Parts: sequence; C-alpha cells; structure tokens
Amino acid sequence: MPETSLELARVARALGTTERVLLRLIADQGGGTADPTLVALTVEEAARRLGVGRTTMYALVASGEVPSVTIGRLRRVPAEALKEYVAARTAAAASNVALAA
Repeated sequence: MPETSLELARVARALGTTERVLLRLIADQGGGTADPTLVALTVEEAARRLGVGRTTMYALVASGEVPSVTIGRLRRVPAEALKEYVAARTAAAASNVALAA
C-alpha cells in the first residue's frame, strides 16, 4: 500500500470514520460541490462555477461584464448573472461563426 494511502487510513481511523467518508469531506471542502441553492455567490465561488481564475472573475466584475451587487460591505455575484453571461457569450460566438461562414 502506498505511503499516502497508509496515512489516509491512519487519519480515518483516528477520526473514527472510513477513508471513503474522509475523502468525500476533503472534496467538499475544496469547493468541488457547489450549493446550487445559493442566490448570490462570492467572487471566488462565481469563478469556480465558471471555471475561470479568481483574477479573471474580478476583472469581469470590475468591467461590468458580470454584474455584481453590494450587500452590506460584501461584494456578491448573482447566480443568475453567470447564466446570463454564459448565454450572451454563447450567442456572440454563434453570431461570429455565422459571419465567418
């Protein structure tokens, strides 16, 4: 058994759980599973949903390409704004393909 597997098994036993449960908890903490019920996302969460980097997402928000709102002192990106952004980019790409043809 590789050394990392032994360490994982040891940690799982110490926590009183299985390796499978421990791996799932680790994946959940890494942002692998986003909460689909959130209405407003942090910029980092929005970046993960779009599959872009944090800096790129901040640039999209700063330029106004992706709308955002301030709630108290926090900047949030409406989840619906991401769908609209992707739809607009898809439409723009389709029209560029039609013009090239």
